[in-house]
Amino acid sequence: MGAQQVRDGFAALYGTGPDGVWAAPGRVNLIGEHTDYNDGFVMPFALPHTAIAAVSRREDGVLRLHSADIEGGVAELRVADLAPESDKSWTAYPAGVVWALREAGHPVTGADIHLASTVPAGAGLSSSAALEVVVALALNDLYGLGLRGWQLARLCQRAENVYVGAPVGIMDQTASACCEAGHALFLDTRDLSQRQIPFDLAAEGMRLLVVDTQVKHSHSEGEYGKRRAGCEKGAALLGVDALRDIAYEDLDAALARLGDEEEVRRLVRHIVTENHRVERVVALLSSGDTRAIGPVLVEGHASLRDDFRISCPELDLVVDTAMASGALGARMTGGGFGGSAIVLLEEADVEPVTKAVEKAFATAGFTAPRVFEAVPAAGARRLV
Repeated sequence: MGAQQVRDGFAALYGTGPDGVWAAPGRVNLIGEHTDYNDGFVMPFALPHTAIAAVSRREDGVLRLHSADIEGGVAELRVADLAPESDKSWTAYPAGVVWALREAGHPVTGADIHLASTVPAGAGLSSSAALEVVVALALNDLYGLGLRGWQLARLCQRAENVYVGAPVGIMDQTASACCEAGHALFLDTRDLSQRQIPFDLAAEGMRLLVVDTQVKHSHSEGEYGKRRAGCEKGAALLGVDALRDIAYEDLDAALARLGDEEEVRRLVRHIVTENHRVERVVALLSSGDTRAIGPVLVEGHASLRDDFRISCPELDLVVDTAMASGALGARMTGGGFGGSAIVLLEEADVEPVTKAVEKAFATAGFTAPRVFEAVPAAGARRLV
């Protein structure tokens, strides 16, 4: 659905045209999984798939929300009544942004919002972050708040952490707000410093596929929170502010200090080695050795599967089948327990690898996966 359709949908709902139309993308994380809430390194890029919002400002304290993608009419809320974890429906994401803006002292007095999204929900591609960021950007523009992309990302993270109740890190919102077309974003989640790393696979004869396993996950459910709590326990036992502070060269000594805390040891090992993998990928891309990132992606999957234990049979099947069929690299991406995997491959191998994965899923009796190419796209922006 494009900007004009969303604009027309707004007019049909609310009886007048919107003040503007904005878009914010979903994202794929190339490398750096679960490192963001450990003050570590991540490397996402934005997808062409976006959440689009037609929005008008209101002065009467009323917030009206509608999604073209979800059954139901317009939800009407009062901004003064918004309260954390009071809403368990999709409206918690845009309403949480309004709450977070007001909590931060920004005078948001209401809005009419109509949304539509092409970001696959539950696929580990940050459909919720796209919804949050597009609403935040629209309100930033309409109310003249003057907030920069990284500041909007912080507010959207607070909305999801506190209002929705999902303990996510800062990566997804920052990727949606700040990525640039043709680049991957090297983000230090401690100080939010950013480097745009050129990532133009087509120019080098390669492609990156996203394989959506159609297995749905929910971050609000307990497993994500358990991993985060385990990482925090590891940092406390090791006497550091965050696992980011454990150098890769010191990992063996740190693991020895954890003694028989086997679960914590696994989590620590993943975070420290994953931060190192991000740095390796940045170095390889910066030196033009793009194909060499393939084995690093595979290492990352093994760590997520065996140490962090957030993979699933469908994700493992994508990675194993793709690698056996000639891919350069593959790994699960996103929060885990379902969602998507990415596959790096030569352009000539796209069709045979795709067919091999589809056949493997059919043989295993799994739901057919959704496969599409991921091209690094632009971050959040005003369309109209």
